[in-house]
Amino acid sequence: MKRFYDALLDPVLPAPEGLHDGTGAVAGKRFDVYRNNVMQSLTDVMRAGFPAVRKLIGAQNFDLVAGAFIRAQPPTLPIMQRYGDGFDSFLAEVPQLAHLGYLSDVAGLEQALRLSYHAADCVPLDAARLGDLPPEQLGAVRFAVAPAVHLIPSVWPLYDIWRFNTEDGAPKPQPVAQHVLITRADYDPVPHPLSPAQGAWIAALMAGETLEAAQDAAGAVDPACDIATPMALLFAQNAVTGLITKDPA
Repeated sequence: MKRFYDALLDPVLPAPEGLHDGTGAVAGKRFDVYRNNVMQSLTDVMRAGFPAVRKLIGAQNFDLVAGAFIRAQPPTLPIMQRYGDGFDSFLAEVPQLAHLGYLSDVAGLEQALRLSYHAADCVPLDAARLGDLPPEQLGAVRFAVAPAVHLIPSVWPLYDIWRFNTEDGAPKPQPVAQHVLITRADYDPVPHPLSPAQGAWIAALMAGETLEAAQDAAGAVDPACDIATPMALLFAQNAVTGLITKDPA
């Protein structure tokens, strides 16, 4: 079975021995057609999932890299809409793409958008619940975050690069580091640019840290960090699903 699977994803390998069609004839040509269809289908999935990466490196180069990824990390689940996990790390190891240091982050953003789209629905928390807590308890509060929420840290202008390669008329990226928060308030996921300090604040909350600890994490990056903006963003985008007021057991 392994030889069949290996040959299915590698056009250099011959058809497995003993493989016949319905008439008993050797299925060499039929296998080639089937193999081509499988690779084409998986390549189409990659094209649909990573349009910005494809635009950045060109269609032909993308197909070559996608083919190498498919052979190195074939699907393990039948849900093709989610196929592509690990493509960001794979791109980071391709020597010919080393000059595009931001490419793996763009791939991570695009995969996170897909995962967010297919994440489970949940009931958001009313922001008024936070205001109901006594002020002295706020620092110890932890947030429960919706499964559709993702954070992609980057030292590159990640949001601007992604937007420039997916939206007509988008401005050119500026030389500033951007983390990207992905939320899904309604049906479609939406990316939001954050400063590194704001990203550190949200990363701490997503890791289960308290508001006080998250504030410290943000302050370590930028003591003047604006926390009110990402706080409002989380609630406006239905990203918070609960408040945890006790230490986890």
